[in-house]
Amino acid sequence: MNSIRKILEAVQNGSLSVDDAVLKLKTAPFEDIGFAKIDLHRQLRQGVPEVIYGAEKTPEQIITIAETMQKHAQTTILITRLAQEAAEVVRKSFTLDYRTEARIGIIGPIPQPDGLGKIVVATGGTSDIPVAEEAAITAEVLGNDVTRLYDVGVAGLHRLLAHTDEIMSAGVIIAVAGMEGALASVLGGLADCPVIAVPTSVGYGASFQGLSALLSMLNSCAAGIAVVNIDNGFGAGYMAHRINHMGGKK
Repeated sequence: MNSIRKILEAVQNGSLSVDDAVLKLKTAPFEDIGFAKIDLHRQLRQGVPEVIYGAEKTPEQIITIAETMQKHAQTTILITRLAQEAAEVVRKSFTLDYRTEARIGIIGPIPQPDGLGKIVVATGGTSDIPVAEEAAITAEVLGNDVTRLYDVGVAGLHRLLAHTDEIMSAGVIIAVAGMEGALASVLGGLADCPVIAVPTSVGYGASFQGLSALLSMLNSCAAGIAVVNIDNGFGAGYMAHRINHMGGKK
């Protein structure tokens, strides 16, 4: 969206002609590459360019999609759920920043944060960190300042309360927890900002692979909590980014 805004501002101040601006914007809304249709106008519509979901795609498909995005001037490409084996193949074609724990690949630079405030990503336990890292890295790649508070669950609440300054100064909080998923309710009762709850599939048998945490978060008595799907760190990071950039709306 920033690149589109710069083009329009250049037309307004006279440094770019209308014809040249049309030429810069004159691309098809998508490019059909046979096995995929790359959405080229997603950044214009949503403020964020298309993200590659790496699971179930071959490395060759990921490479072709990324090449198409680069051809159309997408400078930073985010690849989620990217397996280590696929990352090694993709790395032969691109300079790839691969984050093993989050299973995320990044092609291109991570932009400087330009959001309204800080996004805090908190986890109930250490086992929740892979999902939390997916959320945190997604938010960073989209241009947000992120603070991580890991292993601060309700089994030792004093660990969370040691970080009240970070919690109360956050613009958005992402609460990542399995088991009974109580962390989101605690944070929702402490903070004056939106809380995005992410249930994880961490837990013993009766947790039902995250269903218990999901239902707990949906039934939270703390107001201001929204819940994404089980293990959906990407969705939480994306939503937090949108909230943290609402200042651009008029």
